[in-house]
Amino acid sequence: MVFSLTMLAPMVVSLIYNEPQNYGFLDAFGITFTTGLVLWLPFRNTREELRTRDGFIITAIFWTVLGLFGALPFYLDEVLNLSPVDAIFESISGLTTTGATVITNLDSLHHSILFYRQQLQWLGGMGIIVLAVAILPMLGIGGMQLYRAETPGPVKDTKLTPRITETAKALWYIYASLTLACMLAYWAAGMTLFDAICHSFSTVAIGGFSTHDASFGYFDSPLIESVGIIFMVLAGINFALHFTAWQRRGISHYLTDPEVQFYFFILASVSTVTFSVLVFSGFYEPLDAFRAAIFEVVSIATTAGFATDNFALWPTVLPFLLFLTGFTGGCAGSTGGGMKVIRVLLLTKQGWREIKRLIHPTAVFSIKLGRNPVPERVIESVWGFFSIYMLVFVFMLMALLATGIDQVTAWTAIGATLNNLGPGLGDVASNYRSLNDTAKWVLCFSMLLGRLEVFTLIVIFSPMFWRK
Repeated sequence: MVFSLTMLAPMVVSLIYNEPQNYGFLDAFGITFTTGLVLWLPFRNTREELRTRDGFIITAIFWTVLGLFGALPFYLDEVLNLSPVDAIFESISGLTTTGATVITNLDSLHHSILFYRQQLQWLGGMGIIVLAVAILPMLGIGGMQLYRAETPGPVKDTKLTPRITETAKALWYIYASLTLACMLAYWAAGMTLFDAICHSFSTVAIGGFSTHDASFGYFDSPLIESVGIIFMVLAGINFALHFTAWQRRGISHYLTDPEVQFYFFILASVSTVTFSVLVFSGFYEPLDAFRAAIFEVVSIATTAGFATDNFALWPTVLPFLLFLTGFTGGCAGSTGGGMKVIRVLLLTKQGWREIKRLIHPTAVFSIKLGRNPVPERVIESVWGFFSIYMLVFVFMLMALLATGIDQVTAWTAIGATLNNLGPGLGDVASNYRSLNDTAKWVLCFSMLLGRLEVFTLIVIFSPMFWRK
């Protein structure tokens, strides 16, 4: 019912811009609100504490159900004229902050539908933050319990309690404040107020939707791109660290956090390689190469998916390198997708430990983050997550290939949706409109798997989960 209210905001936007009212939003509001009311009324007086098992179900249902109902405005819009699968694809892509789109000619669309797309990403980003910082550590998903101690608010136990609302409230303030700052910065840098609001929604959510077909290339402004880089980097950092910065009124803890250090190392090293290849291949002049390399690397590495140019056309190994960087994604507890920097860091440390064990078989080596040893149970869960992630990738890839799509398109489409990145290579470099309906359903499931950290969705398909 609360979600249905967000469908009225685009109608207000239509009034502001004196555009014809899109009554599809009103119909979608009525359908969504009524459905929610019917489901809520029989249980309105029920008060029970949530169990961990309930947390898995609620987390999976949150994006699935809202993704389906969020598709109604797209489907009911007579200008877009989308099929049901296209409408659902666009909605799920927005809520999961993937940024893959089937809609073209954005510059000719009404402001209401453009605003709604961006709003979906912003709402999804807020949900992701609460999921990643408040809920997943409680569920122990793939090493996320590491961040239980970092979680803002009194969420320290291993069960879901009403105290999560306090955590969610604190995260909401941080998320909204970061969005406001981003919007003001875009506006000051030269965007219109509408574009500044819309792009602040998708930047802080690391979503990638834009109000223009050319994305950031439409503005052709180094200043606007610089603002985008700063806020993409900030949104790719664990929001628990942002909360700590707000509490302590300082930023020193960012510099000492092992995950943030590795995050900046990845961004810096890939940017250096990209810049060097672009310059020595003669693809850009040095200044243009620097500008393009920094923006595109940050955009892809954080899984935002904004663009100033088509990186798929860049020389030699660069398209593959950038796309591969998206597998790492943002930090845990951020709005970024991918496997998360902390997991890649722990996998790297574990691999190095195995090399040292070969040299010194009887020695005991512990894996540390900073000065703190990481529990072996966490290392095991990270390895479990990685193995399941790769298996899911392979099976989803085979499913997509079975629909008749070529290998490059299929490989990058699965990678882009599973990592919530958005743009891929081949036929999905700019949009996903040309794919067949079966492929789009597969990719919808892939987006949900990636957003819900794979385990959260897969576990509810296990017979053991449903046994008492």
